[in-house]
Amino acid sequence: MQVVPEEPTLALRVYRLVTAALAPLAPALVSRRLRQGKEHPARLTERYGRSDIARPSGPLAWIHCASVGELLTVIPLIARIRDKGLGVLCTSGTVTSARIAELRLPTGTIHQFVTLDAPRFVNRFFDHWHPDLAIFVESDLWPNLIATSARRGIPLLLVNGRLSERSFKRWRWAPRTVAALLRSFDLCLAQSASDAERYRDLGAPRVSTTGNLKLDVPEPPVDAQALAELRAALQKRTIIAGASTHAGEETALIDAHRRLRNSFPGLLTMIAPRHPERGRDILEIAHADNLRASLRSRGELPSDETDIYVADTLGELGLIYRLAPIVFVGGSLASHGGQNPIEPIKLGAAILHGPHVWNFADIYAALDEARGAEQVTDVGKLAVRMGALLTDTHARAMVVAAARATVASLGGGLDRTLAALDPYFMQIHLERRRHDA
Repeated sequence: MQVVPEEPTLALRVYRLVTAALAPLAPALVSRRLRQGKEHPARLTERYGRSDIARPSGPLAWIHCASVGELLTVIPLIARIRDKGLGVLCTSGTVTSARIAELRLPTGTIHQFVTLDAPRFVNRFFDHWHPDLAIFVESDLWPNLIATSARRGIPLLLVNGRLSERSFKRWRWAPRTVAALLRSFDLCLAQSASDAERYRDLGAPRVSTTGNLKLDVPEPPVDAQALAELRAALQKRTIIAGASTHAGEETALIDAHRRLRNSFPGLLTMIAPRHPERGRDILEIAHADNLRASLRSRGELPSDETDIYVADTLGELGLIYRLAPIVFVGGSLASHGGQNPIEPIKLGAAILHGPHVWNFADIYAALDEARGAEQVTDVGKLAVRMGALLTDTHARAMVVAAARATVASLGGGLDRTLAALDPYFMQIHLERRRHDA
């Protein structure tokens, strides 16, 4: 099953030499990122491949995620891998994902910030952890991490592989280099047939379509006390929400609120920005429109007079989805590729989204075709469709039912992914037994 590493291309050799030469500048880079709030001040050494945590005994699977979305996607997979008797080391690259890891990863899972992709740091990382298996999630592929895994004989797997048409065209500018990276993987498990075809066209030798793991993610958790407190504060108010929003989309939601509030007295718009640190900016936008707004990060609850409630906290989308019957999913009016619609659907919200949804193109296409979600292209259409769904509860129920049926029909990716990974788990256990004998 294991891939024999091939000679690196010229571009990969140059990349390795350049990253090695730039390694002495890493502290300056990390310090700059720290000032920008992009690093955890107590965990900087992890970026250099060091760790204060000892490697656990027994077989260890290493799973690498880019950020929050990928980490949330593989939590059920991590739980199942642990059930099979393997320890799990999970790496990610953002401070927000590290916070989510603390809240959501299964007990006993180790989280680390991914090391900078320079040879000395990468080698230090592998010397410490000695993973038996390396699993990359979706598309965050670091050349030195991949090449070093292959050289050390660690089986490399790509799960929930996603390759948009835009990324595919960009990757085709360096076909030999991309093909060399992809040939380092024992197996590429793609989200869809179109993703699988793109991976094959780029040179991946062993590709299977297993489906999107995001469809099998359970409902997001909620703090029961926080839910009860917020529900009591809202009483019987009419609620709409925007989730994982980006700059510009909050302005559209606030504008939609102004257009709707005369028709729906007591209307409250809840906004959960993709990046919670933008909460104060959203508050200022609301105040500029003479709307009353409050921030959840300050411990505030909405009063009877609150128009806009900014949920600028981490890990509380489950709270929003349980209270809002209609959710606009962000990153889709702003050109960011769209955010995940699965969690609000599972909690019974009707979904609206913009046209820019390439990150979840197949899912949104299936939802729109089944009338389980609806695309809006500007603030006028957003206000009209929110108003229609608030007015017609039967139509809203039909949208929710269609969405849930669509998600159920597309699911099963977790089981198919585990079936593909099972031979590797068995091989790891057999090799451990031979080693211990």
